[in-house]
Order: sequence, then C-alpha cells, then structure tokens
Amino acid sequence: MIDWSAIDTVLLDMDGTLLDLHFDNHFWQEHVPLRYAERHGLAHTEARSRLLDVYHAKAGTLDWYCVDFWTRELQLDIAHLKEEVAHLIDVHPDVCRFLEALRRHGKGVALVTNAHQKSLSLKMARTGLQVHFDLLITSHEVGLPKEDAAFWPALRGLLPYDPARTLLIDDSLPVLRAARQGGIDHLIAACRPDTRQPEKDVGEFPALRHFTEIMPE
Repeated sequence: MIDWSAIDTVLLDMDGTLLDLHFDNHFWQEHVPLRYAERHGLAHTEARSRLLDVYHAKAGTLDWYCVDFWTRELQLDIAHLKEEVAHLIDVHPDVCRFLEALRRHGKGVALVTNAHQKSLSLKMARTGLQVHFDLLITSHEVGLPKEDAAFWPALRGLLPYDPARTLLIDDSLPVLRAARQGGIDHLIAACRPDTRQPEKDVGEFPALRHFTEIMPE
C-alpha cells in the first residue's frame, strides 16, 4: 500500500483514525442529547432529534468542531461533559507500534486534527500519544477546516512539507478529497473509524483496516 522510500512526512488524523470514533459518536448522539434534555425538560428522543438538525447545519465548518461554539449554542459546558464520558476514549490497535516505527525510520510525524484544542488536550491527556509527534496542529490554528482544499497549502505555514512526499491518513472522505485538491500525493482512508460500526466504503482511496498493514519495515 505504501512505498515508504517515497515518504518523508506523515500527517495523521486523530478521531476515527488513531482513536476510536465511538467516543465522539456516543458523545454527540447520546450524551449531549441526554444532558440537553435534562436542562430543557425534554424527552431524550426529542432532544436528540433537535440536536441532530442543529449539528447538520454546522457540519464541515470550524464551528462544528469548536467546543466553545457549542458551549454557547447549547448552553452546556461541553468540555465538562466530555470529561464525564472520557473513559470511552480509546486508541485503535497497534497505533503506538506504528508511530514508534515511523520514528525509527526517520519520518516527520504530525497530528493534524479538526478537533478543538480543549478536545485535543483531553484526548492526549488520556492516551499519552503526544510524545510520538513532532507537532500537534488543530484546524483552528490554521483558520480553516480540513474539508477546505485551501487548508492544505495553508498548513505549510505551520509545518513545511513537500506534498509529493507526504502521506495523509484520515477517515473522512471530504478531508481526503480536499487534501488531494490541495496537492498531497499519498492518501489512505481508515475504513472502520468506529469499532462498533461496520466498515465504510472509502471510495477511490486505499482502505486501511489495521495499522499492521502499513507498518514500515
């Protein structure tokens, strides 16, 4: 799947790629509606229906990923609510082995995530993955979501990289397509971001099922 001699820099998504997306799916689809229902005196199903409509309107924007935006919008302490279910944060199998192998082979390694800094800090505190990266970059620092093709050239202001010798692994097809438009040559899709859900169709991209499939030798 990868000719590692052609790769200098590896860009890795966090949620759904390195971490099990079950935490985020449970948080936004179950836990936030539960707390929203309690606050507003609604049935859980009604709260969930209302919130899914609100979420949909913000999908793919920086606001969707912003803890502070949702705290204001929903009048809920989103950072605190994430702490309530932080025990669900989990690393996909063999991620640490893969990151250690990248280091041994001299690759530049950066975490590039749409997650808000507060979410990133919580997840790094729970997993300890930050020790494996040269940089941790959020889309909020760049000022654009990763779904925007302009994100990828703008990222080079924070992380100089050669797009022709860079690999991006992400679970989002809109992100991967934007990265391709932005010039990144090597793209792989994580096809089972949530371990409690079936594999998803990753379209035109090579599908990553397990990090042992691409372990540098």
